[in-house]
Amino acid sequence: MGKSYICIMIRTNEEMTSEGLMLPLMEAFYTIQGEGYHKGTAAYFVRIGGCDVGCHWCDVKESWNAALHPPTAIEVMVNNALAYSKTVVVTGGEPLMWPMQPLTEQLRSKGAQVHLETSGAYPLTGEWDWVCLSPKKNKLPLSEVYEKANELKVIIYNNSDFVFAEQHADLVSLGCKLYLQPEWSRRDKVIPLIVDYVMQHPKWAVSLQTHKYLNIP
Repeated sequence: MGKSYICIMIRTNEEMTSEGLMLPLMEAFYTIQGEGYHKGTAAYFVRIGGCDVGCHWCDVKESWNAALHPPTAIEVMVNNALAYSKTVVVTGGEPLMWPMQPLTEQLRSKGAQVHLETSGAYPLTGEWDWVCLSPKKNKLPLSEVYEKANELKVIIYNNSDFVFAEQHADLVSLGCKLYLQPEWSRRDKVIPLIVDYVMQHPKWAVSLQTHKYLNIP
């Protein structure tokens, strides 16, 4: 009588992360969107760890090292998010360092509106209802992300950033919303510059980190 064997394949967290079935989750929370087009609206934020863009003024540098954040099954992330809101914002870090298709598929299949906040430095994966592109000088966006951006948000740290903003405004689609946002640590110095610039160039609008003024996440 022949022997039969049962083969059990155990997949590692690393393998599942490489496929987007698990993601390095830094934090997740329900709050008010503080920036850009959807400011003032309730949303559940999923912050994915990992980023190599390296902005010196980044206010979430603890997100950069993905190894510090536990690989979390996307089913857990989806269930937690939908317990609070049908609007889910995926941010980072740089979430596009990881495959986003599985996460967005699960969220959208359950009726969620899924928003992305990205530097655009990696290929665009996933199905998104809203893409906020925030380009950075250290690692420029890919052309495919410009084409899909619903919102362009440029952080203003000094005067040269206005030139940078115009360069990227020329690359997004005609209907893309354009925002200039002061870098938080220099807001008192650059807000007057932004106000003056927007009044002279009304295709732009001012974005503020209103969640910081409200003292919420």
